[in-house]
Amino acid sequence: MTTLSITAVPTNAECRCILADGRILTITASRRPRANRADVKCTVPGAPAIAERMQEVVRLARHTEVRFDSRDQVVLSMDITPPIEDREWEFAAVMADRMVRGLQAIPRKPLYAQGRSDAWHLGRVDGELNTAPPTSEALLITHLGALSGHADPSASVSTVRTWFPLHSGGINDSLGWVEVSVFPIEADPVTVNESANATHTAAANSEEDTIAAPGLDLTVQQEVRQTLAGARHFDGKGLGRWRSVVRFGQPRFQGGSYQLALVMADRLARGREFVPRGRIIATGCSTAWHAGRVDTVDGREPKLELILKQVNPGDRVLLPKAWQDELPPGFTAEMRRKGASMACIDRIGMI
Repeated sequence: MTTLSITAVPTNAECRCILADGRILTITASRRPRANRADVKCTVPGAPAIAERMQEVVRLARHTEVRFDSRDQVVLSMDITPPIEDREWEFAAVMADRMVRGLQAIPRKPLYAQGRSDAWHLGRVDGELNTAPPTSEALLITHLGALSGHADPSASVSTVRTWFPLHSGGINDSLGWVEVSVFPIEADPVTVNESANATHTAAANSEEDTIAAPGLDLTVQQEVRQTLAGARHFDGKGLGRWRSVVRFGQPRFQGGSYQLALVMADRLARGREFVPRGRIIATGCSTAWHAGRVDTVDGREPKLELILKQVNPGDRVLLPKAWQDELPPGFTAEMRRKGASMACIDRIGMI
């Protein structure tokens, strides 16, 4: 299909799919000035969980778009409610979102898109084939790059997983993982010709909009976005260059001791750190990530015990500098005996 110019962006777009029970579902997308509202809003009659999933799908699928523009809000709705287990509508939601933003041309005939994915942030499209009416146009692809004749976009996504101690004081304490996937984006065409300062300001203001954290509650999502935006500010040239997806192995946890692991995963994914032979295991938080500062966290003794118990050869352990003089006797020697290395740091970029 041909990409529309920015002057031909439609106000509304529709895409259909065929549900497993044979019904035809239509997803309608409309576009309006954002005006400090959410970038994507979704409504499904009597099914808030499906609406939440549709919002997540659209945001994740945007991850592999080469440009980022958050000036408009897209509102998506379904005319009927699909069964909760039927996810073949997901690709139709992605297409409706892309068409209404002018990234995909609207065909003359009704468009049917069938597919779902557990990795929209990688551009993958899976699902079962349901036959579309012969009078319509149907899309049957395996990755979103095929929409524009490009290669699988997952090849351009860098993904890194780091680990941090999940401590609650019980026998179920373990090392949890956080994973950051980044995709490079081009500058917003609106700001390309503006001054360097204006472009930097626009990037900084929209940085949190480029970070998706599906499955987390709103408070943790906001904390994740602020942490990454702050740490990238410390890079000097880290803002306005990436779309990011953050995933946690265990999305239900308390406290901010995961923050250093999150920042390290992001820095590794963006090529800002050397990759260790094993895992990065880190704990630490900060009230000044924009200055690169690493602060201490609670639960030092049980977290050190947990890390020492689960560390493997080749792992690199990063701890707050404030813990250096409080390490248990023999801790460092035991870490070396297990083939792991360790550093107590008060700044990122010094591991």
